[in-house]
Amino acid sequence: MRDTRPLLLVSDFPEIRRAELHTLQVNLGYLCNLSCTHCHVAAGPNRTELMDRETVDTLLAFIDDQNIQTLDLTGGAPEMNPEFRYLVTEARKRNVKVIDRCNLTILLEPGYETLVDFLAENKVEVVASMPCYNEENVDKQRGKGVYDGSIDALQKLNAKGYGKADSGLVLNLVYNPGGPFLPPPQVQLEQDYKRELFDRFDIEFNQLFTITNMPISRFGSVLLSKGEFYDYMGLLKGAYSEDNLQSVMCRNLISIDWQGYVYDCDFNQMLEMPLAALSGAGSSELKSTDKVHISELLNKNLKGENIVVANHCYGCTAGQGSSCGGSLESA
Repeated sequence: MRDTRPLLLVSDFPEIRRAELHTLQVNLGYLCNLSCTHCHVAAGPNRTELMDRETVDTLLAFIDDQNIQTLDLTGGAPEMNPEFRYLVTEARKRNVKVIDRCNLTILLEPGYETLVDFLAENKVEVVASMPCYNEENVDKQRGKGVYDGSIDALQKLNAKGYGKADSGLVLNLVYNPGGPFLPPPQVQLEQDYKRELFDRFDIEFNQLFTITNMPISRFGSVLLSKGEFYDYMGLLKGAYSEDNLQSVMCRNLISIDWQGYVYDCDFNQMLEMPLAALSGAGSSELKSTDKVHISELLNKNLKGENIVVANHCYGCTAGQGSSCGGSLESA
């Protein structure tokens, strides 16, 4: 895989600082039952990196210490980590909102037959990857047969009450572009998704999140191999909107990798650009060894600290804006 990091670090992206911290986004590991082309963590069935119980317990201590309101679990397929259910259960005991970033097909895998029941019992919000409502586009991005599996999984979630009005079980879908272009307007695309999925499969969901593809990891490598990297960066920079700076997710979120090291966002994590709050280093001075562990942030206040930026940050501020909660304009 070709590394995009050297092409991204020298950047003129504006300085931003952290506001109040309320969300902890945790990557539980890179093990996944799929290998999607747009995956910015290059997850797959052969990855072995998984967060252990000791690190999970440190996360729970941090949640208590910082009064974290939202725990956002990602991967890989986060459900494949053996500590997934323990972490979810403990977080919900603390009345923390838990988000499971689910690829849908994991719900159909052998050994995960009770997963939907577990998610529902703990009122976990499911954010499910569904890059299109058409079979061809989904299978092209995620692999042959994934579309049919995703439809089956969505129907399984609906049958449990997910996505249904007044059920209290939230089901949101995620759209990623199928190539080097920006997502269409989120509101209109959501209407299209709801119409198509309901008319064809009686599927209901709450919201659609449109998320811009980042020019890093697997997607960045594809761009480089096709000679499209610089054109895509030009597209992101050309669509930059200063209005999005106040709403980017890194202002209220930190990202934790499977070993417990801390980053300003999931994308910085994949680029090995660690949190700089304790070192006082600027982004140009950072080295991959300058890592801060979550255990070092107990009793620390991150508000007002510099956020490490690079050229990929233009992906979050282009056009309607992009975050793990979808378009910034719709937030």
